[in-house]
Amino acid sequence: MSEATRRVLVVDDAVTVRAYTRQVLEADGFTVEEAVNGIEGLERALLDPPDLLLVDVNMPKMDGYAMLRAVRREESLRAIPALMVSTEAKESDRQKALASGANWYLVKPARPDALTLSARLLTGRPVAGGAS
Repeated sequence: MSEATRRVLVVDDAVTVRAYTRQVLEADGFTVEEAVNGIEGLERALLDPPDLLLVDVNMPKMDGYAMLRAVRREESLRAIPALMVSTEAKESDRQKALASGANWYLVKPARPDALTLSARLLTGRPVAGGAS
């Protein structure tokens, strides 16, 4: 039984975070594309909408909050699920992310299992049962 590959656009200014996220998600069968800031992320999403946006908060040019607000204003992108991943760990940070348009929020460093589970849930991929 073949399942369609889901495309994730990872928007983060840290090359190490993008590499880690790519490694984790590709190992779980996702296709990963990257952008280095909110402006590039928004442009890439508009050009070819992904199945999931994974967005950092603190980035130059356009932060993650502003990017998600812009995404939610775009008819073609409004329904794309967004996972915000940040070092900001306060409840107020989570609330601000959700108010900006995130569907879920993880604190860095995100554990591989939390990252893949969140990505699967947000893209509608089956969640593996049992321990691995």
